[in-house]
Amino acid sequence: MANILSWILVIVMALLGGIPTIYITLSIPVIIVQKVLNKVRTGASLYD
Repeated sequence: MANILSWILVIVMALLGGIPTIYITLSIPVIIVQKVLNKVRTGASLYD
C-alpha cells in the first residue's frame, strides 16, 4: 500500500514540475518571435 502511495506522490510531483517547465519552454520562443515580428512591422522597441 505504501508503495502505491509513493508512486502516486511521484506522479503528482512530476506533473506539478513538468507542466510549468513545458509552458515556459514553449512560451519564451513564442514571445521572442512576436517581439521580432512587431519590431519588423512597426519599428517598435524590443524592450517594451
